[in-house]
Amino acid sequence: MITSKKNTAYFKHSFSFFCIFAETFSSTITMAKIYTFLATGFEEIEALAPVDILRRGGQEVVTLSITGSLFVESSHGVTVKADMLFEEADLSDADMLLLPGGMPGSVNLNQHEGVRQALIAQDEKGRRIGAICAAPMVLGSLGLLKGRRATCSPGFEGYMEGAEYTQELFTVDGNIITGEGPSAALPYAYQILSFFIGQEETHTLKHKMQFLHLIGEE
Repeated sequence: MITSKKNTAYFKHSFSFFCIFAETFSSTITMAKIYTFLATGFEEIEALAPVDILRRGGQEVVTLSITGSLFVESSHGVTVKADMLFEEADLSDADMLLLPGGMPGSVNLNQHEGVRQALIAQDEKGRRIGAICAAPMVLGSLGLLKGRRATCSPGFEGYMEGAEYTQELFTVDGNIITGEGPSAALPYAYQILSFFIGQEETHTLKHKMQFLHLIGEE
C-alpha cells in the first residue's frame, strides 16, 4: 500500500486528536460498580429505570435477587431475571447500593438481614446509597436517615426516623439519595448518574433520551 505524505500527516493529526479526546473523556467519566436489590413485590419503574439509565451512562449495574431465585416477581406481576443471587455477590466493591420501592418489596428488603448489614457497612464506608418510594423505610429503620434531609412516597415519611421530610422528587444528603416515587424514577436516576460522570455528560444523555423535551427544557 502506498501512503502519501499528505495522508500520513492526516493520520498523525487524527491519532493525536483521538488521544486527546480519550484522555479528556477518561478523566471525566468514572466506571462505578452499582448493585440493585430485587425483592418480591418491587416496583418495576423504580428498579429498572435507574438500571437502564446508569447502563446507558457507562456504569456497571448488577441486579441482585434476594429471593433465592434469579426470577423475581414485581408488584404488578412482571417477572424479571436478576443478574445473580444476593448470596453470590461480594458487595465490598460496591460504589453504590440501590433499593427500589414497591410493596411488599420494600418490606421484604427491610426484613432481609443481609441487605440490612450491607447497607450499614456501605454507610460506614461513606459510600453511596439510594432508596426510592417506600424503600427509604429500610434506611429509616437502620437509623441511617437521622439528622438528614430525605424524601419518600407520601404516607411513608413516618418510617424515616429522625429525617427531615422534604417532599421533593429526590433529595441528596451526603452519601444518601432518596426518591419520591415512580414519576421520580427518571430524575432520580439521572442525578445518580451525575455522581459518576458529571452534570455535563448526564445532560447529554438527557437530551439523547428526550428527557429535556419531556420537562420543557428543549
